[in-house]
Amino acid sequence: MARPRPLSIDPLAEAKRQWLAHGWEDAADGMAVVTSVMRAQQLLLARVDATLKPFGVTFARYEVLRLLAFSRSGTLPLSSVVARLQVHATSVTSTAERLVRDGLVLREPHPHDGRAALLTLTETGRDLVERATRALNTDVFRSPGIDADDASALVGIVARMRKNAGDFTDPRPVPDPL
Repeated sequence: MARPRPLSIDPLAEAKRQWLAHGWEDAADGMAVVTSVMRAQQLLLARVDATLKPFGVTFARYEVLRLLAFSRSGTLPLSSVVARLQVHATSVTSTAERLVRDGLVLREPHPHDGRAALLTLTETGRDLVERATRALNTDVFRSPGIDADDASALVGIVARMRKNAGDFTDPRPVPDPL
């Protein structure tokens, strides 16, 4: 896919100029934040999608596989996957069904809760997620398009935004080791 030529102006800066020109000064910065973050998400997701395409998984499926691979046993309750990925249960269920269909995950009944399900990473799924992670690390994560200082600052800013939105709370202090 050919990369489009850069625009001669920043359309988001022009949008902010228009907001100001229309008398919406109190909302101009917020509009610029929202549209900037959404555009950055589009750019990053395009890179991630291109990197994951050869593996036949979307980023949503990759996240489930990676989460299962990070768990001690490769198995998690579906409800834990929903909570940790912070997405709707229907989305995770649909994603899990595709992973099961592709032989990357097993879906089994929970041994202690008849209403719950467990997701277990298969060896095929583990192999795929390790290869996909290496590709993402090389092609996207090692060089996200900004330098390390900006990346650290951006993560901190977005974390504050997420915390203010109720996405998480600060962890309780951990006791000092004895």
